[in-house]
Amino acid sequence: MTIRHHFAYPLVPVPWCRSPGAGWPAAAATQHDAWVENRTVPRFDRGNRTYWRRAASIKGVGVPSGRRVGIGAAAVVGVLAVVFGLVVGASALGSFASTSGGQIAVVRNGGPFDNHRIRQIIDPASSLTYAGMYSSTHNYPAQQRYYTITSVVGESDRGTVDVVTTPSKDGVSMGIEGTFYFTLNLDHNVLRQFDDKFGTRKFPLASKGGKLYYAWSGDDGWSAFLGAIIRPVIDNDLREQINNFTCADLVSSCALVQMGAQQQAGASTTLNAASSNGNIQAVQNAINKSLATDLNANLGGPFLENLRFTLARVTLPANVQGAVNSAQAAFARIAEAQARVAEAKADAEANRQRQSGYAQCPACAKIDELKAIPPNVTTYAPGAEVAVAPGQYQELRF
Repeated sequence: MTIRHHFAYPLVPVPWCRSPGAGWPAAAATQHDAWVENRTVPRFDRGNRTYWRRAASIKGVGVPSGRRVGIGAAAVVGVLAVVFGLVVGASALGSFASTSGGQIAVVRNGGPFDNHRIRQIIDPASSLTYAGMYSSTHNYPAQQRYYTITSVVGESDRGTVDVVTTPSKDGVSMGIEGTFYFTLNLDHNVLRQFDDKFGTRKFPLASKGGKLYYAWSGDDGWSAFLGAIIRPVIDNDLREQINNFTCADLVSSCALVQMGAQQQAGASTTLNAASSNGNIQAVQNAINKSLATDLNANLGGPFLENLRFTLARVTLPANVQGAVNSAQAAFARIAEAQARVAEAKADAEANRQRQSGYAQCPACAKIDELKAIPPNVTTYAPGAEVAVAPGQYQELRF
C-alpha cells in the first residue's frame, strides 16, 4: 500500500475494493474497513484510488506512529540547528575588536567554558583584531588625561564646586584649587596588573549620585576611578605641604588682618615681604616630588606616569576674606590720610622758607604780591604808598 501524507490536509489512499485480494493484507483491510465504518470522513476519488481526508485532530490513521515521530524529531533538530547557527554566527561577528588613537584595550576571556583571564592587549589605533568569542574588552585612555579641582561650577571632575580645604601653619583654612595631569602606563605587563587590580571592580561616581562604574566604562567610569583612588592621595599631599606655610605666606593680604590685630595689642608689626607667588610655586614643586612616590605606594605599582600638579589658586574662607577686605579698605584710608598729612607738611615747610626769604628781601614780597593779583582786577590800592593801574604800577613817595 502507498501512504501519502501532507501536514495541512493529510490524505489516506484506500483501494477502491477494500478486500484482502486487492493488495491489502487481510488484517490491515479489516482494520481499515472498521475505521471507515465508524467515522464519517469526506471522500473523493482520484484516478483508480479513493482518498479519505481526515481532520488534523484525528490521530493514528494513515501514517505509522514510528514514522510520524521521526518526522517531528527531524523538524525539531532542524530548527535547533538553525537557531544554533544564528547564535554562533552572531558571536563570531562580535568576536573582533579595534581601538581608536586614544585608547588601549585589555581583552579578557569570557566564553561559557573558558576562564576569565587576560587574553591579550590591543594597542592604540589598531585594525580589526580577533579577540575571541564572548571575550570582554576593557578600553582605557592612552593619551594624557587630567583631573581638575576648582570652584567654578561645571568645570571640576566632580561636576560641582570642588575645593580642597586644609589649614595653614597658623590655623587659617585655605582653599586649594588646581589640576593634576598624568598618563596611564601603557607597558603591557603593567597594564595587565592595573586591570587585575582596578578593572575588575566598580567605583562610585559622586556626580551621578554614587552610581557604580567600572574604570573602563567610558569617561564616567574613569572619573569614578580617579575620584575614589587618586583624589585621596592628592588631598593628603596638599594638606602636608600647606601646613608648612602661614596664611600670609600664601596670600599676602592675610598680613593686613594680622597687622591690625597686633597693632591693637600694642605690638610692633612688619609686613612680610616674601613673595606669596614664590611660596605657591614652592608648594607646587613639593607636591610634584611627593605625588609620584605616594601614588605608587597607594596604588601598588607605577600605573601612572608623567605626573604633574599645577596649583592654580589659594583662596580664603568667606569670613576671613571679608576681614581682609575691611583691612584693605582701612589701610587705604590710612594711606590717604597719611598722604594728606605729608602734603600739608610740605606746604608748611614751603611757606616757612618763603617767609624767611621775604624777611631778608621785603621788595621780593611786594613783587610776589603784585604777581598774585588776579588778571581781572583793574585797580589795586592797598595803602597810601602804592597805586596800581592795569598793566603797570608806580611807587609814590612822600
